[in-house]
Amino acid sequence: MEKYVLFYLVLLISSCFPIPESAGQFTDDEFDAMSLRMCEGDVPDISIEEFLSAKESYMIFDTRSFEEYETSHIPDAHWLGYKSFDESRLKNISLEKAIVVYCSVGYRSEKIGERLQKLGYQNVQNLRGSIFQWVNEGHPVESDVKKNQIHGFNAKWSKWINSKNLEIIY
Repeated sequence: MEKYVLFYLVLLISSCFPIPESAGQFTDDEFDAMSLRMCEGDVPDISIEEFLSAKESYMIFDTRSFEEYETSHIPDAHWLGYKSFDESRLKNISLEKAIVVYCSVGYRSEKIGERLQKLGYQNVQNLRGSIFQWVNEGHPVESDVKKNQIHGFNAKWSKWINSKNLEIIY
């Protein structure tokens, strides 16, 4: 039941903003508005610039599926998962450790960030725009499978990627 409620919630939220017809056909303002709507909640955002300026003080977690993570992830990111979230993956992480979470655009990472807060983690932030914003700004991704790819989640969401250097798969 919860899975269907989540599906309809995402469907409702996504209908509140235009979806580009093909990859890269959006303005920075349109992407910002979409990503801000997707991550409304209690987890504070951190910009990519802020994250990069103090990267060594953060532990970064990818909250997408393992397939998405294998295909492309931010360098030094650890996989945490979303549907397969398991708090045992955090067993050696201090509750005081500064944590940054991300997904495709910010929705799933917002939800996992809230779960981390409920578990007692005190310094959790959501990477604004997540991995799509990361590659749209030209930052590199790593892959466990094949280089120069980005996982676009699906055909609808991959249209928010504006990277000419990466093959978009889903």
